[in-house]
Amino acid sequence: MPLKNKILGKLVSFEGSEGSGKSTQISRLAKHLQLLGREVITTREPGGTEIGEQIRNILVHNSKGDEMCAETELLLFTAARAQLVRQIIAPALSSGTVVLSDRFLDSTTVYQGIARRLASDPVNLINQFAVGNVMPDLTVIIDVPTELGLQRIRQRASGLPDRMERENIDFYNKVREGYLLLAKSMPRRFVVIDGSHDEDKVEKAIWTGLQKLFT
Repeated sequence: MPLKNKILGKLVSFEGSEGSGKSTQISRLAKHLQLLGREVITTREPGGTEIGEQIRNILVHNSKGDEMCAETELLLFTAARAQLVRQIIAPALSSGTVVLSDRFLDSTTVYQGIARRLASDPVNLINQFAVGNVMPDLTVIIDVPTELGLQRIRQRASGLPDRMERENIDFYNKVREGYLLLAKSMPRRFVVIDGSHDEDKVEKAIWTGLQKLFT
C-alpha cells in the first residue's frame, strides 16, 4: 500500500532504554495536547496493530526467544513497523492527527544496529523500506543511567522481565551510548531529556522541547 505524500499531522517518537519512563510521559503528553484541542493517538512498537501485537508476542514472550538471531529480530521489528505505519500512522498523519509513538525506527538503529552489531547499511535500508516517507517530526530520547533503568525494571509489579528486559548491563550501556550518539549526529530532530528526575520535572522538560511543534 503506497504511503500518501501529503502529511498534515505530527509524529513524535519516544526513545530510550528499558525503564526510562517513556510510557508514562507519552500518556502525560497526550493529555496535555488533548487539552489544547489536538487530536492525538498513541501507539507502541512492536505492536499497535493486531499483526504487530502478534509479532510483539514472538519477540518478547516466545519460549524459544533466547535462540533468536539478531537478523530475525531485525526483520520482525521492522515487519511490525511497516504494518503500523501503513495501517495506523500514515492515515492518522494525513488527517491532521498527532501521533505519539513509543519507539520507532531509531530503536532498530540502536538496538539491532549498534547493540547487536549488525551492519549499518542493511539496517538502514530495511528501516527505510519499512517506514517509506514517514519520519518523526521530533524524537524525544529519555536518557537514564543504565543502572537506574535496570532498577526500575526490577521494581515493576507486572510480572517477570521480558526477553529484551533480560539483557545484561553491557548491552544496555551500548544502547544508551547509541542513542546519545544518534542524537548528537542529528540535533535538529532529537531532544534529549534527563529521565532521572521526578515525573513532573521530566514532563515539563519534554513540553519545553516540543512546544515549538505545537505553537
